[in-house]
Amino acid sequence: MAIDEHQSSTPTGPAADAGAPRARIGADVAALRASFDAGTTRPVAARLAQLAALRRGLRTEEPRLARALAEDLGKSRTESALTEIGVVAQEITHTMKHLRSWLRPERLSLGPLLAPASGELQRQPLGTTLIIAPWNYPVNLTLAPLVAAIAGGNIAVVKPSEVAPATSAALTHLLRTHLDPAWVRVVEGAVAETTILLEQRFDLIFYTGNGAVGRIVARAAAEHLTPTVLELGGKSPVFVDEGADLAVTARRIIWGKFTNAGQTCIAPDYLMATPRTLERLRPHLRRAVRRLYGSRPERSLDFGRMVSDKHFERVLALIDDEKTILGGTAEADPATRYLPPTIMTGVEGDDAVMGEEIFGPVLPLLAVSGPDEAIARIRAGEKPLTAYVFSPRRDVERRFAAETSSGSLALGLTLAHVGSTGMPFGGVGASGMGAYHGRAGVEVFTHAKPVVRKPLTPDTLKLVYPPYRGLKRRVLRRLMR
Repeated sequence: MAIDEHQSSTPTGPAADAGAPRARIGADVAALRASFDAGTTRPVAARLAQLAALRRGLRTEEPRLARALAEDLGKSRTESALTEIGVVAQEITHTMKHLRSWLRPERLSLGPLLAPASGELQRQPLGTTLIIAPWNYPVNLTLAPLVAAIAGGNIAVVKPSEVAPATSAALTHLLRTHLDPAWVRVVEGAVAETTILLEQRFDLIFYTGNGAVGRIVARAAAEHLTPTVLELGGKSPVFVDEGADLAVTARRIIWGKFTNAGQTCIAPDYLMATPRTLERLRPHLRRAVRRLYGSRPERSLDFGRMVSDKHFERVLALIDDEKTILGGTAEADPATRYLPPTIMTGVEGDDAVMGEEIFGPVLPLLAVSGPDEAIARIRAGEKPLTAYVFSPRRDVERRFAAETSSGSLALGLTLAHVGSTGMPFGGVGASGMGAYHGRAGVEVFTHAKPVVRKPLTPDTLKLVYPPYRGLKRRVLRRLMR
């Protein structure tokens, strides 16, 4: 869900001078694999016990986690509860409530050729998994995959992001204090540790971050034929149609864009509308910023900060003050890594701000002729993690659903859908592969194993044994139609 522009966790080659970390990590992975092979995670009751322990730990450590999130990202206690800690608590509760039904074998219809026979799909744990987490929602995007891994009956090595160091330390304390080390081990560190981890053999790697590192993870996984879930990002577009309620639309877009100071993988990246709609929408956008963050957003407890100096400078360089109608570089403060909520108008496709995922509090406004041009622009780029449409017309909504490809499509809202435990979350194409949350998370961390059972008597399979002549041939031909 995050785009880590630092790439400070990016493996770049053999981890030289890393003998001690390599030995420690290798020992952790070996211990976890032995635990899995011993059947530690097989009982559903044991999985539920670990999930309950994680939920208790989350509640106990909430003050520590909130302080860490404030230190790393300037998140308020309320935002941390809403988008980080509370989301994970809901995920745990939902998963615990439904886990037994999700794992119940699914009966299969096998067709006449195998009759009499019965078949079912059984959900089987994959084994030893690796979760590499990002920095932008470091609690949510570390623990939500872990919930799915545990629920699926797996053990996990968890690698928090060192770009959010206070939160990494708080998560490490939580997991080492409250969970059984036979189920979960934590590896802190940066390039060397990540490289060593990717040298190990896992049964699934779950990576959240940017596409460049995602490719490195995929290449490393291919060495062991390890499946991967890649939660990446992209430029998630917004289209505002003629006739939309602009006041409500503006508030929903501004909230989705500037939550976590824009450092959200599904934040609205750029906004498209007709020139007439843009002219009417602009004052609503400015009012929405004031309503949510006040006239001095730098004083708002609810407006975050850039995670690092490097990230601050990268986003700052994307702002063209000549096109800015709110915010801009003059209001930025490098000392506190504060970038103001910024809106740019008259933006063209070749502007710097359109050349990459922004991942910061900058909203470009692009004029289009209508839905046709908006759809064409989306189709011309990489498939985004999500797309947003605000339209009073169902036919327009149906067109975006049918004619564009994205990880998800949100009609009339931004951001909030990712918190739903009942909706899979994941990308497509360059925005990722695989999905999780709720049942989808358990499914991605398990193998759907077909199991077929056929009695030895009567031996109806003799019908398919050669030689194939006469009546046998005619019966087989009829059965295979």
